[in-house]
Amino acid sequence: MTRNESNQVQTVASTPGPTRTARWRIIAFGTILAVCIAYEVFEGIHSRVEAKAKLHQAAMNSAIPTVNVVSPKGAAEAEEIELPGNTQAFTDTPIYARTNGYVGHWYVDIGARVKQGQLLAVIETPELDQQLRQATADLKNAEANLQIADITATRWQNLLKTDSVSHQEADQAVSDLHSKEALVDSNRANVDRLEELQSFERIIAPVDGVITARNTDIGALIQADTTAPKEIFHLSAIQKLRIYIPVPEVYASSVKTGDKVDVTLDAFPGQTFRGTLVRNANAIDATSRTLNVEVDIDNSSGRLMPGAYAFVHFKVPATNGAVTIPSNALLFRGEGLRVGVVRNSRVALLPITIGQDYGSAVEVLSGLTAGDAVIVNPSDSLANGAQVQVGNKLNDGVRQ
Repeated sequence: MTRNESNQVQTVASTPGPTRTARWRIIAFGTILAVCIAYEVFEGIHSRVEAKAKLHQAAMNSAIPTVNVVSPKGAAEAEEIELPGNTQAFTDTPIYARTNGYVGHWYVDIGARVKQGQLLAVIETPELDQQLRQATADLKNAEANLQIADITATRWQNLLKTDSVSHQEADQAVSDLHSKEALVDSNRANVDRLEELQSFERIIAPVDGVITARNTDIGALIQADTTAPKEIFHLSAIQKLRIYIPVPEVYASSVKTGDKVDVTLDAFPGQTFRGTLVRNANAIDATSRTLNVEVDIDNSSGRLMPGAYAFVHFKVPATNGAVTIPSNALLFRGEGLRVGVVRNSRVALLPITIGQDYGSAVEVLSGLTAGDAVIVNPSDSLANGAQVQVGNKLNDGVRQ
C-alpha cells in the first residue's frame, strides 16, 4: 500500500458517523409520526361509523310518531259554573192615574228616592169634584125620603093593629120603606166610589224605591179611562235585587234553595257580591231545556243598579272517582267514544264514559285514572297498539 492510499484510509476512518442519541431521536420521531397517522385514520373511520349510526337512529326515530300527553286531573270537591243574567229591581212598577183631570203639580223627578206613601203628584179633577157634590146631594135627598118612608111604615103598622087600615096599605108602606133603604144604599155607594176616585187625585208611592221615569208635566191631560192609559211615573225598589238565571238541565239537580252564590259584575271588576238562591221554577223549560232560578242580592247600600249584566257562580258537586281531561283528547270512533293513552311506549285506545261538559274540558266518569298519560290532539289514524314516543307533557293541555 502506498503512502497516499494509507493516508486516504486513515482520513476515511477518522470521519465521524451518527451518534446513538441521534439514531434514537430519529426512531422516536418516526414512531410518533406513525401513531399520529394511525390515529387520524382511526378517527376518520370512527366518525364515519358514528355518523352512520346516528343517521340510522334518527331514521328509526322519525319512523315512530311523537305525541303530546297530559295527566287527567282528579275531580275537585266542586266544579264552578258561571251563568249570565240581568239584575232586576225586587219591585218594579209603573204608576198610572185612576182619575181623569190635569196634572196640577209634581214633586219628584228621576233619581229621587221616595218612601212608601210619599206624595208624587197632584191631579186637578174639577168634573169629579162636581160629580161628588151631586152624589152627596142625592144621598141626602134619599136619606130624607127614607126618613119619611120609615115614619109612614111605622104609622101604618100601628094603625093595622086596630084594623084602621088594610093589610094591603100597610104592606105597601113597608115595601116603600125597603125601596127607600135600597136607594139610600145605592147613593151612598156612589158617593163612596166618587170619594175613592177623588182620593186618586193624590198620586203616592206604593213602596220605597227610586223614581226611574217621569212621563208627565204640569197641565198634562190625564185620561185614566182609556184602553191604554199613560204611565206617569216608574218606580223601582232597589233595596234588594233579583237575578233570574237559566240553569242548564244537566245542573238542575245541583240547585238547592237557600244556597249562597257569588255574583260578579263587569262594572265592579275584582269585586264579588253575595247572593242567595231563593227559589226556582221546579220545571224544565221545554224550549231552552233550562231551569229558571232566582237569586236575590242585598242592595241596601244602593251600589248596584237594576238592568246591569251580572254573572252568577254556582258550585256543582263533582262525581266521586271522576277525572277531567281536555276536550281535544277525545276520539270519536265508530265503536264509540275513545281516549288514547301511552303505556310502555304503545298506544291503548280506552272506552270512556263522559259526565259534565265544561267546554274546554270534560268530566270522565269511568275508563281513566289520574296516573294515565292521555294523548292530546290525537290523529284520526291513531291505532291501538301503535308504537309512539312522548314528545312533551302538557299541563291542562298547555305545553310545559
